[in-house]
Amino acid sequence: MTEQSFDVIVVGAGLMGSAAARHLAEMGVKTALVGPAEPEVKAAHTGVFASHYDQARITRKIDARKNWSRFSQAAIKRYEEIEEKGGVSFFSAVGAIIAGPEVGDGSDFILNARRNAVTDGVAHEALRGAALAARFTDFAFPEGILALYEPSEAGWINPRAHVRAEIAAARSTGAYILCDEVVRITEEHGEARVVCAGGDVLAADKVVVACGAFSKSEGLLPDPIPTRVYARTIAFFELDAEEAARLAGMPSVVYLPPDLSADPYILPPVRYPDGKTYIKIGGDAVDRELGSVAEMIDWFRSGGDPSAGAAMADILTGLMPGLRYHSVSFDSCVTSFSPNGNPFIYPQSDCIIALTAGNGAGAKCADELGRLGALVATGGTIPADMYEGAFAP
Repeated sequence: MTEQSFDVIVVGAGLMGSAAARHLAEMGVKTALVGPAEPEVKAAHTGVFASHYDQARITRKIDARKNWSRFSQAAIKRYEEIEEKGGVSFFSAVGAIIAGPEVGDGSDFILNARRNAVTDGVAHEALRGAALAARFTDFAFPEGILALYEPSEAGWINPRAHVRAEIAAARSTGAYILCDEVVRITEEHGEARVVCAGGDVLAADKVVVACGAFSKSEGLLPDPIPTRVYARTIAFFELDAEEAARLAGMPSVVYLPPDLSADPYILPPVRYPDGKTYIKIGGDAVDRELGSVAEMIDWFRSGGDPSAGAAMADILTGLMPGLRYHSVSFDSCVTSFSPNGNPFIYPQSDCIIALTAGNGAGAKCADELGRLGALVATGGTIPADMYEGAFAP
């Protein structure tokens, strides 16, 4: 067993945690980042999981929620810097669409998004009706839909590569990286101790717990974290090379249909580690809450709910009627939501800080959320001139 001391330890080497570690290290803080690697066989894994085990997440500046729009604006501005420092590319600027009914039920979604875009000067085009159909011929949006199209600085990120870039940049600035699972955090006499599954014990003045849904795990935070964790199913449409080439210019899409029956998001063709290219759709119509860590582990191992995946598949084929594909497969992930819709970034004690609750948008905003976590860990506060509301229960 080895023991080492740091100024700040970040527990959780996912999107937010790796970003927090990079920012801390670049602030000159003696930093450690601790978290396990992605499991080789998901269905057989019995430890913790992370939601960045995928090849594509939507990124865009426009959002119906002002804070999340601003988180993403700040994060996207640093993508190129992170790629350069980490030596890993992760951002594909293919553009993004956010669309929804312009009048009636659900119209606040797209109207709030447009207001936020105009207020912050986010470059976009507003398209509807014939203009929308002519501009994006692969989509069959129904009448009454307003689409806001971001042609640049939007598209998708590879979350695995994003994490690798953040970790490489943090390491190059002096951060200590330990690939292990944390089993317990204790606090005594103004110092926190982090106990790892492999036997290492690390001590620090501050510990940032950035373990996503698994921040609920016993022994990590001194107080229960009041997030709601939902099971999510994703559908993958396998494309051949010809269809992938035909759709090469496709943007990412976030869409609220007029019947408000679901909240789908669609990723353009992306090549996965199995060598195949897929279009991905998610956005379950029903929220299935996972109440315990054991339920989360079982869900991650399950591969998702085929009935929910089939419903997502129907939405995609209805929205893209000309789509040609070989097969449809499913997988599972989770999302964590706070009661007020903001991320949790707050001290739970003198030594331990919570950094979690992506509220369905954490991937694209991760570098800014990590920066704010680093700020709080070093005695700072979240700037009230940029962000509204509470970041604690």
